[in-house]
Order: sequence, then C-alpha cells, then structure tokens
Amino acid sequence: MIERKALTERISRALKRSPVVLLAGPRQCGKTTIANSFASLRTRTTYFDLENPADLTALQEPMTALGPLQGLVVLDEIQRCPELFPCLRVLADRKPTRARFLVLGSASPELLRQSSESLAGRVEQVEMSGFNLEEVGAEQKQKLWQRGHYPRSFLGRTNGDSLAWRMNFVQTFLERDIPQMGFNLAAPTLRRFWTMIAHYHGQTLNASEVGRSLGVSDHTTRRYLDILAGAFMLRQLQPWHENLKKRQVKAPKVYVRDSGLLHALLGIESHRQILSHPKCGASWEGFALEEVLHAIQPREAYFWAVHSHAELDLLVFDKGKRVGFEFKFGDAPTKTRSMKIAMEDLALDKLIVVYPGERPYQLSDKIEVQPLGSIINR
Repeated sequence: MIERKALTERISRALKRSPVVLLAGPRQCGKTTIANSFASLRTRTTYFDLENPADLTALQEPMTALGPLQGLVVLDEIQRCPELFPCLRVLADRKPTRARFLVLGSASPELLRQSSESLAGRVEQVEMSGFNLEEVGAEQKQKLWQRGHYPRSFLGRTNGDSLAWRMNFVQTFLERDIPQMGFNLAAPTLRRFWTMIAHYHGQTLNASEVGRSLGVSDHTTRRYLDILAGAFMLRQLQPWHENLKKRQVKAPKVYVRDSGLLHALLGIESHRQILSHPKCGASWEGFALEEVLHAIQPREAYFWAVHSHAELDLLVFDKGKRVGFEFKFGDAPTKTRSMKIAMEDLALDKLIVVYPGERPYQLSDKIEVQPLGSIINR
C-alpha cells in the first residue's frame, strides 16, 4: 500500500472548511480507495456508489435519502447523477450543518456544469491523479515515467501486465465511460483522435489538420479535445500573452496527461523503446510538467512562445513571482538563446531547467538546473 499522505491532508482540510468537497480525477486513479480510508476513520459514514443500481434506486428521492444523514456522506461517480447537485446545495445551506459531503467525480466541473452553478460558494474542489513521484519515491522515476500514474498500471507484476491494463483502460473508457457521461460518440473515431493527439503531444494543436485527417470539422475536433480534457485524459496548456511587439503563439499546447497512456497509444512497450522513439523528449516534458504542476499547485499555468522560435515550456505565478520552467531530456542542459529571450521578455524572477539527472547547478544568477526529484521535494 503506497501512502498518499499529502493528498489525504488536503482532503481533510477541505472537509473542515467546506460542506461539500468534490474529489475530481480520472477513472481508476484511486478516488474510491481514498474515500474508503476516510470512511474507515469515521464513526458515522454513509457510502453511495452511483454505479450500483441499488444505490441509484435509494437516491430516486434524494432529499428523503440524504436529508436525515449525519457525519460523512460519500457519493461516488457523481457524473452519473449530476441532478443531485441542486439537492446538495439545499443540504449544504442547513444550519447547523449535519453532514459533510465527499463527492467523487471522473469529470471536471467544466464538464459537470451543474456543480459550479448549483454549488457556487459551497463546494471546494480537490483534483487528484494517480501516483506521483513524491508518493512512490524518486528511485522509481523511470518506472513511473514508463508505466504512468494509474495505480494498477504502476503496480503491475510485469511491464506486459502494465501495458495490457492500459490498453484495456483505453478501450473501456471509450466504449463505456464516454457514453455514461452522456456523449454519443463513435469509439473508433474518438480512439483515432486520441492517437493523433499522442503524436501532437507537447505541441500546439492544428485543429484543421487533425479535422481533415478524421474527416470532421474544426468544431468537432475542438469538441473531442474538450471532452477528453474534461475527463482528465488530456491537458490543454493555454498560451500567455505579454505586451510585446512580437507575434506570439495563440493556440494551446496539448498533452496526454498520463505518460503511461501516451506510451500505450504510441505503441511503446519498454523503457528502451521510449529512449529510441522520436517523441522521447516530448514524453519526458509531459511527465515532468505534470509532476511540477502537482508539486507547486499553481492557480494558473501557461506556456509562452513567439513565432521567432523563442519559447518557455511552463510559466507559473508562485508567491507573487514569475517562475519559468524548461524541461530538457539531456545529461547536462546548457543556457540557450531561447532562455535568454524568455528571461528578458517575460521579466522572470527565476527560470528552472528540469532534467532527469541528479546534480543541481547554476547557469546564471537567475537560471538554475534542477533534477526533477528536487522540484517535487521543495
């Protein structure tokens, strides 16, 4: 059992502050396991699994079922019944508060619009993913990069078992989970789209080009992108625009959020194949990006690029400072012209180059090279 102490503490603090806590993350990332651990520590807990027909039947009259309950109430897979959100608003407003609600969802609030509309000011969101480097240990970095963050993939007995789980996950997600979210999409078409996105991983997306390849419109391409991003499968990293007399990139960069799923979609089966694949550097960039975002938990994150080829992989605002990140898959990254331009044009307080090595060192007063393990333990 891998302890997830930081995540547990975040959820505990949220439950103390807010009557409703939405624990959002992709399917199979461990939400139910975390909820069960909370339930085991409380004397009064009521658990509803909304994929269980018996629990769905019990909630046909939600006010009658939920109103008398006290203590912790867990509602698992809330995306199956978004109509429960107005009921939760009424229960959250009761004085005194009789119960705290831990709501588990496999779709973002943007995909579940009713949550943000019905529970404004009453709900606190905690986003989670699968295992991260802080939880499994820096010595497991190579394994986590190859297999990804999903617990069952990471803990697979062999690399073959891990890959088989990921391939089955993709199929099940497309054929069962997407329809359960209310989207009537052809699974083969969506799988082709997802595979195409894997080849765009770490790049700005040309929606017209992808649409032509699929035989669909730009609008449909963007809809597919929003659905997969809303289900935590993809990340759209938005561009930052500075007041410069330069042509700046305006399209978002797209990433497959889990490196293990990226490798499965690209047909990569081993670490050796990763190192010889054309997307090796982009794969490392996406993996390190997710780890850094998890470690620093910024409110907003961007990338920056101009058409003269200067760019910055990640820009965050941390404690009032502008901090830039570059992700380099190399033994000894050096200072580049692009870094110099980003420092000057964006007025960065610091630029951190993240690499897979072990030794930190300085490139200049404000530019430093850091191992990924140092970032997550800061």
